[in-house]
Parts: sequence; structure tokens; C-alpha cells
Amino acid sequence: MAWRNHSTVTEFILLGLSMNPLNPHVQALLFVLFLGIYLLTLTGNLMMLLVIGADSHLHTPMYFFLSHLSFLDLCFSSVTVPKVLENFLSQKKTISVRGCLAQVFFLYVTAGTEACLLSVMAYDRYAAICHPLLYGQIMSKQLYMLLVWGSWGLGFLDAFINILLAMDLVFCEAQIIHHFSCEMPSILPLSCSDISRNIIVLLCSAFLHALGTFLLVFLSYARIISTILRMSSTSGRSKAFSTCSSHLTAVTLFYGSAVLRHLMPNSGSLVELIFSVQYSVITPMLNPLIYSLKNKEVKAAVRRTLEKCLQHIRCSSKDRRW
Repeated sequence: MAWRNHSTVTEFILLGLSMNPLNPHVQALLFVLFLGIYLLTLTGNLMMLLVIGADSHLHTPMYFFLSHLSFLDLCFSSVTVPKVLENFLSQKKTISVRGCLAQVFFLYVTAGTEACLLSVMAYDRYAAICHPLLYGQIMSKQLYMLLVWGSWGLGFLDAFINILLAMDLVFCEAQIIHHFSCEMPSILPLSCSDISRNIIVLLCSAFLHALGTFLLVFLSYARIISTILRMSSTSGRSKAFSTCSSHLTAVTLFYGSAVLRHLMPNSGSLVELIFSVQYSVITPMLNPLIYSLKNKEVKAAVRRTLEKCLQHIRCSSKDRRW
């Protein structure tokens, strides 16, 4: 089953963002742009992980979910962007078949887990706003740990089933992938094997995964909006909206661009690439900004963490002088 069937074609050509390889200035500009985005993604998400881990005020279910979201965004971006950067500097825009399938697997794990996690975070906001007095009992440590690791488990299971079937495919058609990364809908047409089973499993898993997570988000926010509209206090409504605005923004960015991307045919069009860049490159960079700029608790925790670091530096410098 393993890799023996891949002897006909050993590598693919990724042309998604390299349609004009003769213009080195465009390649250099895109390299700098994507490198800047990637560095901002690493910095922002590592900062969120550091602040949440170091500040005891943020050791709550919501920030536990947020720390996993930051880790997922780090992984999600790191699966594709380093290869994109390499291709900008290389004449051969190639990726091995093994590397391509590995990229598909990790994309499915991270994207699938993130979809589950965003729906779990919506349920957390529902419990906090609709049942504030019972929130501690509803969102117990046992439950929120189960929800997070369940999200990881579902993401891994979805990826494992799809990639297990893809490992038996024989690739002997055109090697060109009109995309900047490997995705299952992009590589299936390159196979000369029977892909009907792969397509059925892909559609079923994507439909169940997307529908299940989106339905939980939709139902949670339907109850949240209903509860907010019944509040008599204007300040209470404003505070409740503010509590879930960051998460709602993250959900809209992720689901909106991902759904639009996968509803489009795999033609390598500019619009398709823009939506792909949005959900796999831009959104992981924006999430820490969304949660830090619109959240007073995170901003206060960042200040406390920076003050602790500065104090530690000052103490270290005094010790060296003595």
C-alpha cells in the first residue's frame, strides 16, 4: 500500500503563485511579502501562547481554547508557507509526491481541528452569555479538555481516512498543480487510478465535518443573539456583544474564505488563489491581532507580561554590575 505505486510520477510542480517565473522582481516582491506575513504569524501566535501560559488571570476555558487556536495557526501556516517561500527562490517549483501527500495530511489535521475548535469556542461563548451563573459547572475542566482533544481527534481521523486512500493512487498524468500548496481536490485529477472512492469519502467527510461544526456555531450564536436582545441593560448588551465579537470575526474569516475556496472549481484562477491565501496564510496572522486588539483582558495580560520581562531584565543587569 505504502509508496510503491508512485513510481510513475515522483514529483509535482506547484505553479499557483509562480505563473510568471521570468519576472524575478515579482518573485522577490512576493517572497518579501509572504516572509513578512509568516514572521508576523509566528510572532503574534507565539506571543499569545506566552501571555496565556504566563498570566494566571487567563487560565480559563476560553483562553485555553485560544491557546490551542494559536498553536493551530502556527502549524497551519507552517505547513504551506515555508514551501511557498522556497519556491519563490527556486527555479524548480517542485514537491515530491510523498511531500505533497504529507502536506495534504497536515493541512487536513490543522484545518479540520481548527474548524472543530471554533465551534467549541462558540459553545463556550453560549454557556458564558446564556448561562453565566452556571458557567463554571457547564464548562468544567473535564469537559473543556474533552472538547479540545476531541477536536484534535476528529481532525486527525478525517485526515487519516482521506490520506490512507490517497496512498494507493497511481500518479501518471500531468504533474502541474495550479496551486501554491497540495490539497486533495487539486491532486486527485492528476491520478490515473479510479478516484471515485476517494471523491465519495472526501465529499462525505468534508460535508459532515463542515456541516457539523458550522451547525454548532450557528445554533450557539442564534441562542446568544436571542439572549442579548432580551437584555434590558444597554451596557449589558454591549458587553455581551464585545465578549463574542472577536470569535465571530475569526469564524467569519475562516469559514467564509474556506467555503468559497472549496466551492470553486480547481482552475488555478486568481480569485481561487486569493481565497486560499486568505484562509491558509492571512487568517492565521490576523487571529492573534483580533483577539488581542479587541480584548481588554489580553491587552492587560500583555502589559503585565512585558512589565515582568522588563523587571527581570533590570534585575539581571543589576546582578551583573554587582
